[in-house]
Amino acid sequence: MTCAGFSQVGPIVSGGVQHGAMASRATGGPGVKRARRPELRLPALERYEGSGLEPDGDYDGLEFRETDFSGQDGGGARFMDCALTGCALDGTRLSRARVLDSSLAGVRGVGTDLAEATLRDVELTDARLGGTQLHGAALERVLIRGGKIDFLNLRGARLKDVVFEGCVLVEPDFGGARLERVEFVDCALKGADLSGATLNHVDLRNASVLEIARGVDRLSGAVISTPQLLDLAPVLAAELGIEVEG
Repeated sequence: MTCAGFSQVGPIVSGGVQHGAMASRATGGPGVKRARRPELRLPALERYEGSGLEPDGDYDGLEFRETDFSGQDGGGARFMDCALTGCALDGTRLSRARVLDSSLAGVRGVGTDLAEATLRDVELTDARLGGTQLHGAALERVLIRGGKIDFLNLRGARLKDVVFEGCVLVEPDFGGARLERVEFVDCALKGADLSGATLNHVDLRNASVLEIARGVDRLSGAVISTPQLLDLAPVLAAELGIEVEG
């Protein structure tokens, strides 16, 4: 696209003029810091034989397979070197839990409470979740791959080195969250709320769908592509009070 003799090529960094460090970020140069993915190497695991979660419980080196944790209370629990596969998490309370060096595959649930939890070096694959509460949580070196999460609440959360890959996020709420080195790869981001969020090295260029319902003014610190910029033009115009006619 050319305007007044200026040629615009490659991705666009929202929220600033392209010069200096911002220019290198826009062209995919050294200014764009990629997220560090978790390097998960689980040891030999022992099959979980317990009767249910316990508040402040300590779970180390365990495999939870097709376990139904619906309605149980594991608030403040610690999961270290664990694998949760096909588990049901409907209404499960895991607030302030610590999930470290662990994998969650094919988990499902509505209303799972992970408020103020810590997830570090975690892989979440093919999840089917709705209304998951992660407000105030801390996510570091987390990979969320595949699956669908509806109404994900990340308000006030801290995300560092997080990758959303090949998943569908419906109306995720990032209100007031801090995102640093976060990537969306082949991820459908539908109706996202970025109100009050702080973004730093957030790469949206490879999102398969990018729909921002609120908080488009918080895109400073993100990098988007030229087609995405054109798609967002009506939202940006509305935010800036620009009336477009003809």
